[in-house]
Amino acid sequence: MSSTTARGPLDPAHVPRNGGDLVVESLVNLGADRVFGVPGQHALGLFDALRRSALEYVGLRVENNAGFAADGYARAAGTVAPLLLSTGPGALTALPALQESAAASVPVLAVSSQIPSAGLGRRRRGYLHELLDQQASFRDVVKSVHLVGAASQIPSALAAAWESALTPPYGPVWVEIPQDVLLAPTEVPRVTGLRVRPRVPCARPELLAEAAAMLVAAERPVILAGGGVLRAGASAELLRLARLLDAPVACTFGAKGAFPWEHPLSLQSWLEDRHTTELLDDADVLLVVGSGLGELSSNYHTLAPRGRIIQIEADPGKLEAAHPAFGIHADARSALAVLGDSVSPRSPGPGAKIARALRDRVAARIAEQGLDLEQGVLAAARAALPDDAPAFFDMTILGYWAWSAWDARRPGTMHSAQGAGGLGYAYPAALGAAAADPTRPVLAVSGDGGAMYSIAELATARQENLNVTWLIVDDGGYGILREYMTDTFGAATGTELARPDFVRLAEAFGVPATLSSPARLGRDLARALAAPGPRVVVLPALLRMFAPTHTRGSEGR
Repeated sequence: MSSTTARGPLDPAHVPRNGGDLVVESLVNLGADRVFGVPGQHALGLFDALRRSALEYVGLRVENNAGFAADGYARAAGTVAPLLLSTGPGALTALPALQESAAASVPVLAVSSQIPSAGLGRRRRGYLHELLDQQASFRDVVKSVHLVGAASQIPSALAAAWESALTPPYGPVWVEIPQDVLLAPTEVPRVTGLRVRPRVPCARPELLAEAAAMLVAAERPVILAGGGVLRAGASAELLRLARLLDAPVACTFGAKGAFPWEHPLSLQSWLEDRHTTELLDDADVLLVVGSGLGELSSNYHTLAPRGRIIQIEADPGKLEAAHPAFGIHADARSALAVLGDSVSPRSPGPGAKIARALRDRVAARIAEQGLDLEQGVLAAARAALPDDAPAFFDMTILGYWAWSAWDARRPGTMHSAQGAGGLGYAYPAALGAAAADPTRPVLAVSGDGGAMYSIAELATARQENLNVTWLIVDDGGYGILREYMTDTFGAATGTELARPDFVRLAEAFGVPATLSSPARLGRDLARALAAPGPRVVVLPALLRMFAPTHTRGSEGR
């Protein structure tokens, strides 16, 4: 992290403070202790200022991976993750990661440099990395954009961005600062008094009173918990209300761990199964909390509830976006707490029996498909990972299995790129989570195709000595696309990939690696997860997905 000139290192105590110092001082005041990023020419003033701060820096090799690492850190630490980027190509390369953070409501604060002020305003001065309007590329992706034109604006812009990121619904934010503003000496005093107050939406009392009355009168209430329950820290309130109502609870793929997997009222997360869809359809009152009922949560829009829907959502734009509902704009935790105080406990009813019957029907459908290999691989990974350790899944067949079948034994311990669906998420996000808590292991799961997006970050893992075990399932290509194309067209095109010897490649980075097999996987993963520092486990296996129930011709499956 030291900066040098031809005469040798500069003493940080004698370097004039500049705009870069105002950035790092503001971040520290707002509560940051770690930043992620990749340096670039226009951002050097910002990166140099890190030497004079208490911020720890985790440098990735590719900006998109830096964004994924910040996303993983924010999820694991439960706070804003700063992401430092340079102009033009550096900034644009982070767009897919910011899209994932936006789709999954993850608070990432991206601070990007800009070309010198003299080139802004479409002046076309021909600066390196020049774009006509850089922030326009991000405005439709991030939650808010904050442009800085002078050093004195930096603390306020960062505070506004931090507050925006942490105001439900959470999301990524964008701050843009010209190169000359970052480098110019400043007389702005050292930042010490920066504070923010994120606003939590609270439901109107009359709406909650009406919702409580509907739930009390319901004969077949069912709850669908979305990721907003986890983000609000509302698992206890959800459990209490489900018990009071004797209501079965299903969790979306983004809400794994929000409700105990083995609880008698648990419907688990088999949302891609028609039996679950039919149960949700049949509820006379379906309480949807923290979910917009998007494509995955609605079994690819085949969900068609016949009863009333109560939808509690922190993002007002998602209220009734998919289905007519009794919409309540509110944070999940406060709303569930009030509902729990407003309903009387029912005598033991059919809720547990309904939930058990659903789980049995799903299990029978899966059992008749001959998927012992897939279930065994997922079970081995689950058994090897400590209950409180997080797992990050890429867009890969084992990840799709995990959406439905992974038992997240603690809230917030299973994550995937199911928000935006981009490849290459799992490993860099896991590195970010490991940086948030070095005391526990982290599991990342990728296919061989997705792994190639992130392979450079083996260098980051080794340099930072992060406790991440990377399971790479090698099936010789884009396995899920091969399956989709073969089922649809009778043949696959563009899905078969040349790939490296992942074991030898990992070892070339100084990362110990193991070639495993389905029979040895549990043992190999447990050994890797128990060892300090990064590890790679490679599993050559051709996995299959369970049969869909939302496509034409699948009704009998």
